[in-house]
Amino acid sequence: MANDLFGGLGKLGGLGGILGGIAKSVVPQDTPEGKLLHAQSDLSDLQKQEEGLLLEIGRQAYERNPGEWAQDSKLKLIQQNIAAAQATLHQATQAQEQADAEKAAADAVGRCPECGNKNPEGVKFCQECGTALTAAGAKHCTSCGAELAPGTRFCGSCGANQGG
Repeated sequence: MANDLFGGLGKLGGLGGILGGIAKSVVPQDTPEGKLLHAQSDLSDLQKQEEGLLLEIGRQAYERNPGEWAQDSKLKLIQQNIAAAQATLHQATQAQEQADAEKAAADAVGRCPECGNKNPEGVKFCQECGTALTAAGAKHCTSCGAELAPGTRFCGSCGANQGG
């Protein structure tokens, strides 16, 4: 019964291995249950090693002569489906990143560059600290045209007062 329990759980993504490892550290090895548990755990570990080695051997054999295997066309179809799924995932990731950037940009509208307070639309001065709120986009020096950081009162290039 213990074999069914841990063997069955082992097929569910390694849960049996996790539970077996916990139980193995808790159940004394000198009891009949402990001996059974340790033997089952050792057998499971060896079977996983065997499976990994056979997988490696199979990959090497396939790579030597792919056309020799009857499953080659099915494998190629699966690989095409993997590539399509990866492309879909890439597009979805880009769309999510764009949506996040748009949300961040929308959230930045009306946000004070000095204190971070979110001000209502149309307000020209921060309602928290009084800093002049600049229009969306880059601000440029009124004298020399250099790009200025939000909230800059004097140009770092020419020293002109920006009227803020």
